Amino acid sequence: MRAFVTGGTGFIGANLVAGLNARGIKAIILRRESSSLLALDGLAYDSIVGDILDSPLQLAEAMDGCDWVFHVAAVSDYWRQGTDWVYKVNVEGTKNILVAARAAQVQRFVFTSSLAAMGIPKRGQLLDESSTFNLRPDQMPYGHSKHLAEIEVRREVERGLEAIIVNPSIVLGPRDLNLISGSIIIEAANGLARVYPPGGVNYVSVEDVVTGHISAAEKGCTGERYILAGENLTHKRALQIVCEVVGRKPPIIELPKWTLPAIATSIAAARKLFGNKIPFDENQVLASGEFIFADGSKAIHSFNLPQSSFRSAVQNAYDWYNNNGYLA
Repeated sequence: MRAFVTGGTGFIGANLVAGLNARGIKAIILRRESSSLLALDGLAYDSIVGDILDSPLQLAEAMDGCDWVFHVAAVSDYWRQGTDWVYKVNVEGTKNILVAARAAQVQRFVFTSSLAAMGIPKRGQLLDESSTFNLRPDQMPYGHSKHLAEIEVRREVERGLEAIIVNPSIVLGPRDLNLISGSIIIEAANGLARVYPPGGVNYVSVEDVVTGHISAAEKGCTGERYILAGENLTHKRALQIVCEVVGRKPPIIELPKWTLPAIATSIAAARKLFGNKIPFDENQVLASGEFIFADGSKAIHSFNLPQSSFRSAVQNAYDWYNNNGYLA
């Protein structure tokens, strides 16, 4: 069994390679020449230098002989990138990989989407696989880009590709060298987690996300979505647990929801001055006041998806950061 992995040098991709190693499945990663291999340290894989923006013909040649394709590559640190680039990589890159996979006649294609592609739930409700993106594109460009990419997946399914979509929530764990979600742990360890917004989100362990990906390839239903979710937690409770793990005092001040628009305006102005030095954007500030909770029961029932605790995911991430010098 051979699996082709895009985004293999990133957070979810590197953990997926580890999961493939553990199951005796050969991993072939597509990587750029400039990509850091730190997240893959200690893992077995073959690599092909390329880019998801290469032509489908080139990508099909790279996939030749592979049974599965996991399309994980994306601009996940969307707050650090320009919006045009987010759409180019997340939508156009996905089109290229899909066309290539169909040409290469792979057996199964698993697309890593996001809970963000489902928008924000109505008050008191949970996001589930029937949820659709319900925001203006400029309110959540990343989620909108993933929504558009899912449309491309469904088009290729209609053309005969055996593709499945998985939608992880906020993922935590080791190998997050680009601080996609692990920044919460670094900031808490540095004593910066003193305030919290009023909303909440769903968090999932990266090991569970890996299990969800491989299970989707093994037994997912073609054309369907599966939310890969863990615990629904308020920001307050999540930060309390993170601070307990890293040995810091818990946050003490809740930001009232009515303050978020003004804070978002200030963040937007600061980003014009300091650019990517600001570790989040105004849209994230506004979304932090919402309860973006999810129902992961479909993947639990279909894949027997594990439900690792948020605390264990934080601990594993913290240990990895500690061992790799991020907390020095």
